[in-house]
Amino acid sequence: MLEYPPAVKELLALAPPISLGPGSPNESLRAKLSEVAKTLPPACAAGLWLVFDFLDESHEISQDLNTSDGSFWHAIMHRREPDAWNSKYWWRSVGKHPVLDQLRDRAPAVGYTFTTPEAFVDFCERVRGSESAQEEVAKRVQQLEWQLLFAWCFKRSGA
Repeated sequence: MLEYPPAVKELLALAPPISLGPGSPNESLRAKLSEVAKTLPPACAAGLWLVFDFLDESHEISQDLNTSDGSFWHAIMHRREPDAWNSKYWWRSVGKHPVLDQLRDRAPAVGYTFTTPEAFVDFCERVRGSESAQEEVAKRVQQLEWQLLFAWCFKRSGA
């Protein structure tokens, strides 16, 4: 199991349930998020802001990374806006990414057969706001995706 710094673990314990849409940022956490994000590699900071529904802050970081990890966070952020077309654009920039292989392997355990990120964008578009069992599946997949990508970025940084 990957061990995050105490400040990151404390924040992640406060993370809201994952949203398929933009969510509602908790402004009372902004200062703490900003403080912790400054200690992290940029790709991890983009993910941290995103999990707390601060899409603009995540976007500002991810769009400037010019890496497949940055494009991955960027694509997720646009999927959540929701802006399916823009999300799919950024998925094409991601290319082959090890986290996508991990999602294909692990998503069936949460009830979804992950094929492509674009197909998952379409799935999210269909079920967002439906309050259906399928929306809950999409949320579980998105949570798994976040966990895998954040861990990947953290490990790659050597932090």
